[in-house]
Amino acid sequence: MRSDNPAPHRRRLQTRPLVVGVAASSLALAGLLCTGPAVPTAAAAPAAATGAPAALTGPQLAASWTGPLSTRGRYVVDANGDRFKLKAGNWSGAQGTWEGSGDVDDVANHQADQKSNNIPLGLDRTPIKRIMADFHALGLNTIRLPYADAMIKDDTVVPDSAVAANPQLKGKTPLQVFDAVVEDLTAEGFAVILNNHTTTYRWCCSLDGNERWNTSQTTEEWIDNWLFLVDRYKSNKRVVGADLRNEVRRDWNDDPNWGWGNEHDLYEAFQQAGNRILEANPDLLIIMEGINWQGIPQAMFPHGRPTLTPVRNLSNTLINSGKLVYSAHFYGFTGPNHTGSTGGWQNGETNDPRYRDLSPEDLVKVVNDQALFVTQEGQHFTAPVWVSEFGTGGRGQSDEKEKDWFNRFTDILVENDTDFAVWPLTGWSTDGKPNDNWALISYDSAGKRQSVLDSGDWRTTSWNKLVNATGKTGQVAEVSHWNMLNLDYGDQNASATMREQADWSEGNRKGNCPDSQRLVALARSNNRGLCTDANQPEKGDGMWTTVIDERYVKNGDWASGYNKLECPENTFAVGYSVNGNSMAALLCAPSAEPLPTTNRLAWFDHGDNRPDSGGSNASDWAPGAYKGQCKDDEYLAGVAYTWKWNHGGAPDALLCRPLD
Repeated sequence: MRSDNPAPHRRRLQTRPLVVGVAASSLALAGLLCTGPAVPTAAAAPAAATGAPAALTGPQLAASWTGPLSTRGRYVVDANGDRFKLKAGNWSGAQGTWEGSGDVDDVANHQADQKSNNIPLGLDRTPIKRIMADFHALGLNTIRLPYADAMIKDDTVVPDSAVAANPQLKGKTPLQVFDAVVEDLTAEGFAVILNNHTTTYRWCCSLDGNERWNTSQTTEEWIDNWLFLVDRYKSNKRVVGADLRNEVRRDWNDDPNWGWGNEHDLYEAFQQAGNRILEANPDLLIIMEGINWQGIPQAMFPHGRPTLTPVRNLSNTLINSGKLVYSAHFYGFTGPNHTGSTGGWQNGETNDPRYRDLSPEDLVKVVNDQALFVTQEGQHFTAPVWVSEFGTGGRGQSDEKEKDWFNRFTDILVENDTDFAVWPLTGWSTDGKPNDNWALISYDSAGKRQSVLDSGDWRTTSWNKLVNATGKTGQVAEVSHWNMLNLDYGDQNASATMREQADWSEGNRKGNCPDSQRLVALARSNNRGLCTDANQPEKGDGMWTTVIDERYVKNGDWASGYNKLECPENTFAVGYSVNGNSMAALLCAPSAEPLPTTNRLAWFDHGDNRPDSGGSNASDWAPGAYKGQCKDDEYLAGVAYTWKWNHGGAPDALLCRPLD
């Protein structure tokens, strides 16, 4: 959700005293918005039809794709392996619209004078079937549904006035209304992605108690809430994704981080939640948005919007490699280091450029650096990128920079064939003017509609260009995966099999590859590893073996003078454990077919030893550490290490053997 900069009919910004002696609004606005996509060059976007999108009926949309959804490389695909580009919009409201001060029942205290009553906006004004038809007319196939955790246990019945145009929803709680909305959307053929937007019913995004997934609740409560919804909609295969958390940002005192191993570690929280959700429902996409803001927005302090940049060196690995989607948000009035606020330093405004201030070439570069690099093929981080929020004001927009940015940004989305979701879809209008001119569709109190497709909205051409753009369609080929293991601060267990087993290397930190992959690389001194399913041998039915000594070294001393861990014959490494920086054990899984035993040593005690071509060779999954890696047509059969020469037991060489 965007945090609005001061403008007519938008959110009034709040200021409060700041604990650390800097103006409160500097932090209150530091959570502002997001980040997004880009192209490798500033080339013009491909030509696209600028007429109105083809409006599919519900049955036509439903027949065009089959759930559940998965990923193949940079693309989302349906159950038949066909590309399913997320052409989406945000139907907001269930996350709450109250701005945090004043009487919650007074509409003037809600975003853009729109009181959602904690259900999707518009149900008071227009029958839901009409809303569905209007969504179809926009050319959408997916709806992102934001919600607040508070909705799950809210037994308050929504006022009759909140569902006046939909009397079948009278007497229902916000969750029951949400259920009905999900049912109607999916019956109309839309894919639905659930988005945990906030914890409380308060308009995002500032110092509002919703800064992190665990600001106003524990991590376990957050995960439990997710599991409740996952189970609730498990039988509906058109509920396709779990968008884990919206715009994680700094609170009063602390920044979120990516991989520090503490309670503010978004990377670890996503790992935990993503795998728990997949255990409960293996069909869902797991969508992870990068950090939205770190630092105090003042010139003397570091500050900025990391977005997906940390993923370059620390990407997520789930128990199913074909379920991860990364996401990012971009708004023109924010910037890579700009909160989006106005009014000087007292309000959190810095002298950093906004996205709309960047040249065409710089915007392309920044969006690529912050998000779209993730779509590069064959790397440890490779995944689809969904720009799950972007937008700007339509009718009444007078800022020419905003208009120029929106046109250029939609060109970037078209050029990169990027999955997208506009913010927001619905809003109210009063006396012929939208309360929130960012909404693509506005309804007045009588249900009369104003749409981006109607005359008078300057965004029409760019919207039609985006929705009508040509891109990858049809079958998407299967791809190989390379996924990293991170033992920096604890275990990383990406194996569904081993998650059900007892501790196989007690007292040591353990990394287990997904069940569909094998271990192929290790790093010295920082305990990271790399897994792959390239040329993957089929696993046999036997027991997995923990190797802690040299009892299986039977084909000669392949690393004289070194300690060695070697998998038993016809098994391959799928996991490892460390104690400090020293090797402790290998975990080996049986092959269904005999494996060759020809040895090749990959020494990496004095520098990297990685294949010139093949897996993740254009990305660094262990910065500052020497890495050894077997080839894509080899399996890792052993590791050599020593305590001599101050090597400290860190891995020095890999025993690689051919798969064929």
